[in-house]
Amino acid sequence: MPVAPRPVVRPLAVSDDVAGVPCPACGTPNPPDRRFCRRCATPLTPSTAAAPLPWWRTVWPFRRRTRAGSGRMVRFLVVLTVVLALCAAGLLLLPAGRHLVQDTLDKLGKAKAVTPTRVRASAELPGHPVGRSTDGLSNRYWGAPGPGSSATYTFGKPFRLVAVIVTNGASSAPEEYAKQGRALRIDMEVTDRDGATVHKKLVLSDKPGPQTFPTGISDATTIRLTLEEPAGSAPQGPLALAEVEFFQRS
Repeated sequence: MPVAPRPVVRPLAVSDDVAGVPCPACGTPNPPDRRFCRRCATPLTPSTAAAPLPWWRTVWPFRRRTRAGSGRMVRFLVVLTVVLALCAAGLLLLPAGRHLVQDTLDKLGKAKAVTPTRVRASAELPGHPVGRSTDGLSNRYWGAPGPGSSATYTFGKPFRLVAVIVTNGASSAPEEYAKQGRALRIDMEVTDRDGATVHKKLVLSDKPGPQTFPTGISDATTIRLTLEEPAGSAPQGPLALAEVEFFQRS
């Protein structure tokens, strides 16, 4: 098919009797009020590109450009409020965060038994010393005269106490268990290396065999167990505690 000829652009005659700023492209003088060249339409006042902002100005609220100091006080107050809020949240949440981290490590790590270096009791029956509560045998027991008796376990160095296993009564055998009185609640007081104490109530089921109690107490050095809430045929009579095992995080 025939192709139409391309149009020919004829340059427009421009009078040179105009005084003004010459075009940066073609040199044609232009009147002062023109924004584009009257011959080639080149911008006579090209806009200059703004300098790039530094990296810290790209973060809100610094990224907003200001003019003649407008808004700087508002941005300063916003930044100050955010910093103070973060500091307050850090102070309030720091203990909770530490407990959360320690509890997570307790669940992920393995527990191993730790043996006390010294054991003493407030009172004990003849033939049933308190040392039998940590001898590893569940058919021998510590005989306490009655409720309120306590046993104190001292350890060589501070450790993270993750669990306590208590075998209540005189033995793990059911027939022997029923023959002696036993405590159904134990008040556990843990002292750390700084002298601070943590109390925890261990509520025991009235049945033979080991019972596990998670603890999660850091820097334990001394543990005192006080027998409470007696059960058995003679509520105010002697109480038996077969075995107590302490576990630390490995």
